[in-house]
Amino acid sequence: MDAECFREIDREQLFNPARATNAPRILLLYGSVRKRSFSRLVSEEAARILQSFGAETRTFNPSGLPLPDDADVTHPKVQELRGLAAWCEGMVWCSPERHGAMSGIMKAQIDWIPLTLGAVRPTQGKTLAVMQVSGGSQSFNAVNQLRVLGRWMRLITIPNQSSVAKAFQEFDDDDRMKPSSYYDRIVDVMEELVKFTLLTRDCADYLVDRYSERKESAEKLSNRVNIRSI
Repeated sequence: MDAECFREIDREQLFNPARATNAPRILLLYGSVRKRSFSRLVSEEAARILQSFGAETRTFNPSGLPLPDDADVTHPKVQELRGLAAWCEGMVWCSPERHGAMSGIMKAQIDWIPLTLGAVRPTQGKTLAVMQVSGGSQSFNAVNQLRVLGRWMRLITIPNQSSVAKAFQEFDDDDRMKPSSYYDRIVDVMEELVKFTLLTRDCADYLVDRYSERKESAEKLSNRVNIRSI
């Protein structure tokens, strides 16, 4: 163990950080561009709930987003998505389940968000809630996959989640969600997301500060110093 990179847990940074006073900033992504997209409608309900909890929300419309690597990163939709990923402090991902998996549209959005942008990690340490909608019986395939991606993107994925079965039955003619246990679960998930965001946003950098990465950075710096001294 490298003593220079090993650090005791700093309780002050965990329990007494300088607290931000702004409304939690939450980005919502949905996984379908159908005219009546139920993943979009669920995301809209989630946004209303988040706002009632005091959060500021923005929703990305994936229509027009190119396939990953099929356009330059300067594409306006890519720039919009990356800008929103940098802006937010937490995310909601809601995908339809298609062929037992998340939709390609959902995956494409996540694939366009890089792990690093220069020295900035757009997703690391931010919170995430995952949801899915299904045309048939309840399933958890999409949310399970989204959890894997959330971990890969170094997001703090909250324990609760939502899966809405037969979503076409859960909305009225005004595209508002009917009262149900599914709606109640979405309220639960959004409440939990806001709580986790408020708890972690002020110490997120410290929470994800890693010994192995500090050690790697120290070794690179040492190598550069040695090269310069030659």
